[in-house]
Amino acid sequence: MTSRSSSFWKNQNVIVTGGAGFLGKVVVAQLKALGCKKIFVPRSKDYDLRRSDVIRRMIHKIKPDMIIHLAASVGGIGANRENPGKFFYDNLIMGVELIEQSRLLGVKKFVAIGTICAYPKFLPIPFKEENIWDGYPEETNAPYGLAKKMLLVQAQAYRQQYGFNAIYLLPVNLYGPDDNFSPKSSHVIPALIKKCVDAKRAGEKSISVWGTGKATREFLYVDDAARGIIMAAEKYDSPQPVNIGAGFEISIKDIVQLIIKATGFKGKVVWDTTKPDGQPRRCLDTTRAFKEFGFKAKVPLAQGLKKTVAWYLNHEQKVNS
Repeated sequence: MTSRSSSFWKNQNVIVTGGAGFLGKVVVAQLKALGCKKIFVPRSKDYDLRRSDVIRRMIHKIKPDMIIHLAASVGGIGANRENPGKFFYDNLIMGVELIEQSRLLGVKKFVAIGTICAYPKFLPIPFKEENIWDGYPEETNAPYGLAKKMLLVQAQAYRQQYGFNAIYLLPVNLYGPDDNFSPKSSHVIPALIKKCVDAKRAGEKSISVWGTGKATREFLYVDDAARGIIMAAEKYDSPQPVNIGAGFEISIKDIVQLIIKATGFKGKVVWDTTKPDGQPRRCLDTTRAFKEFGFKAKVPLAQGLKKTVAWYLNHEQKVNS
């Protein structure tokens, strides 16, 4: 990042919701590296961000110039199927109240982090931002995706009526060190890493993987995602949503093979076709992010997977305790 970034962030007072989470920790670390000295991370035990009175108390206390809203109730396909109501309510109410109280209390900029799950289930590849309203999201994560998509509506409406500077970013599926490796709620890459490592250790001859393997996904290394969010937070001030992605797609079948190679598992893959594939294809058009604020992903998938597997092996005991 440029020296302009350093001088910009040096004077910013920033709240990062979800700043203790997987992506949030990296955003906070990168902000610190850019010279940002005033960063506040609300913890859920102290700040229930679903409550307007709590948000008001936080904003009065911290007096932020900017809020980067990363906090979310989120999980993989299984978690989405078990918690559709919770994921809808928590994500919608958090975002709605944070944006409203930020407007009322004079926060200068709000960075809303959406999700690729907001996109319609069936859409030409790559997904362009202008196609976000062209259909209903994939059913298993629609409540989460739609709750997050409403923050785009709110951001645009508030900009139009109140001149409130809110931007909306759409990150693709993230992965990297310190991800969620819990089998009940993890996404595909950490779930597969854990599965392969466990099977290798137990001497098992096969692993079972959900679906057919034909679905495609796009994966963005967490450091790249954080960098894209920070660049947008500094340089982007427009109503249109922006994709933050790596700009490629890979089949689940191929990602499984890369993870098998990275973990050294020697067995077979058994596809459990009774389980859903989720959205058939996912890949973002990343033209707007590059044009508007110069963002382009840097970490190749194989390299990112290698780092993620190494991190998991070094922290396995702590992760699984």
